[in-house]
Amino acid sequence: MHKNQRFIFFTSIVFLLSISCQVVSGLPGAFATPTPSPAPTSTRLPLIPVAPGEANPQEPVFITGDIPYTSPFFLNTISQPYVLLEDQAGFIHRDREFVFPLQGQTIGPVVIHDDNTLTYSISLPAIPQGTQVDVDNDGIADPGVQVFALSYWSNTWGDPFLEKRDGRGWSSAYTSMVTDPERENEIVGGKIIVWSPDDQQGFPTGFGDDNLLFTQDDPTAPIPAGYTIVDLDQDPFQFYKEPTPNITLLEGDVAVNDYSSMSYAQAFGILFDKVSKEYPFTKEKGIDWEALNREFSTKVAAAGDSTEFYKALRSFAFSIPDAHINLKLDPKVLFEERGGGFGMVLSELSDGRVIVTQVIPDSPTDDAGIQTGAQIISWDGKPVSDAISTVVPDFGPYSTDHHRRLEQVAFLPRVPPGTNVEIVYKNPGASEETVNLDSIIEYDSLFAAIPTFNSDPISPPVEGRLLEESGLGYIKINTFSDDYNLLASSWEHYIKSLNDNDVPGLIIDLRQNGGGSGELAADFAGYFFDQEIPLYDGYYYSEESGTFESDKRPSIINPAPILYKGPIAVLVSPYCVSACEGFAYALTQQDRSIIVGHYPTAGAFGEVGRGQYTLPDNLSMQFPTGRPLTPDGTLLIEGVGVVPDITVPVTEESALGKTDAVLQAAVEALLGKIQK
Repeated sequence: MHKNQRFIFFTSIVFLLSISCQVVSGLPGAFATPTPSPAPTSTRLPLIPVAPGEANPQEPVFITGDIPYTSPFFLNTISQPYVLLEDQAGFIHRDREFVFPLQGQTIGPVVIHDDNTLTYSISLPAIPQGTQVDVDNDGIADPGVQVFALSYWSNTWGDPFLEKRDGRGWSSAYTSMVTDPERENEIVGGKIIVWSPDDQQGFPTGFGDDNLLFTQDDPTAPIPAGYTIVDLDQDPFQFYKEPTPNITLLEGDVAVNDYSSMSYAQAFGILFDKVSKEYPFTKEKGIDWEALNREFSTKVAAAGDSTEFYKALRSFAFSIPDAHINLKLDPKVLFEERGGGFGMVLSELSDGRVIVTQVIPDSPTDDAGIQTGAQIISWDGKPVSDAISTVVPDFGPYSTDHHRRLEQVAFLPRVPPGTNVEIVYKNPGASEETVNLDSIIEYDSLFAAIPTFNSDPISPPVEGRLLEESGLGYIKINTFSDDYNLLASSWEHYIKSLNDNDVPGLIIDLRQNGGGSGELAADFAGYFFDQEIPLYDGYYYSEESGTFESDKRPSIINPAPILYKGPIAVLVSPYCVSACEGFAYALTQQDRSIIVGHYPTAGAFGEVGRGQYTLPDNLSMQFPTGRPLTPDGTLLIEGVGVVPDITVPVTEESALGKTDAVLQAAVEALLGKIQK
């Protein structure tokens, strides 16, 4: 790849990696904002029954529509997408664990067009096989009706239809309904599809005094036989039939907050007001929002162009120690400030020494005779450790000191092009020398310094093998944000193979996993447990109460169809972030695994699905909104990470890549358990 092409690729992938986190798509648990749906084009039909055997020319038979999206996560994970005629018995009974009956799952195709727009179509069955519910509130047992929403789904586990692990309850994003996250995802608007076996059934015509749907105070009226579209945004609800209606699905609360048409000051003001209330770790991180507002609203107001606006936003982001806060990287600013390098990659050892672990050929470092393994004594007149402490890495902010320190080391040799730096160093077996180097435009050393950029770009998301010498299994999970079905089928294949081949122990490598779907990560953990284990609840800011309230959708380990009983070691690093950290934490339950690493994980665990923002000049930001608490009320992972049971020192040998010390320590620990 040409260097210019590589830089463009690099700056693009930095942003994609920066927003990798707990992903929420069109599943129950993705929240929707109450936005009115467009009014139907057809007129309301009088509730006049059709004579037996007579066809109704207005009977709905085929529905089409668009699936608009703004979330940066949405297309990443699409696999076997479809629209489901989603049975709403789960909502009617307020049953979050409702499993959509297989016999009632009618699905239709989703088409992804060249411009990344999505459309869907679905044919309605003559007699649907959903759940019959009596909702007319007349006190008499009636056959009832079947109630459906149109909802986007993407298959993960097993066959194309939904199973319990794919999703339960009712959808609250990418659906024809509008739900309110402030009220436990109550349906508050949109369109639903009702099927009645005859013209003797009733259906609500409004929300009633309690403003809740499908409760005893709902006013009701007769509903025609067959399919009826109900527009919940009308008062009273509008019942109508239309043979080929077009219904747009609603993205809901995972939609990006779009402030791009505002001025710099307006966009920052509304973003700040929202973020300062919804940010979930204010107390733990000691954030003084009033002081931040005074400082950064002034800087934003003074910004005269896009670059100054970007730098003000970057300073604001860097003032909050949270790796889930991200600002889209500006390549021009990166070039001006960090586009120069010397062709050296550095590592800091556990004993405090800083050594050169890689020298780029024909670079200033190479030309000066600095060798791989050389110790850096001082940098530009300061002891090297002190110089590292002053670095502000461009890939920040960071939730933990150990993560920040790693990237301070990586960014120490990153300077503006043409910068002269005095370096005191000592080559292996030689005495100290001093050299002055001028930086050149090069990024190869930065690519080499950040582990995320060293992975094979075409490697599968899950890959495994048998470690021949030890006989242990080894599975590397590179992400939880990819084709979900591919991830799930690959994972199940490897776990089944472990059992089929009586592999006595397993090493799971998470050291370069930027996160993704927390639900998928919990499902993966289910292959190692034979009982249900609660992990944590997500808490979100409520405008109504002014406090953080549980979304009442706890993350739980549910036992999977296959159980692997052998001992497990999990390899971690600060490049295990977000959902990756949740998976590592899940495997610590019941002492199920040994955590091994040089350092803890990144310590960034606030959910970010609702915290996406677009700003003027094509800038975008991300802030966490979800606060994860264990069942006993303890804040989980954020600011700490998943801490290794076995902390492996960073030695010269491991830093130079002569041995994988973390993997070796895990093998020794597992063999020790197996041989007991």
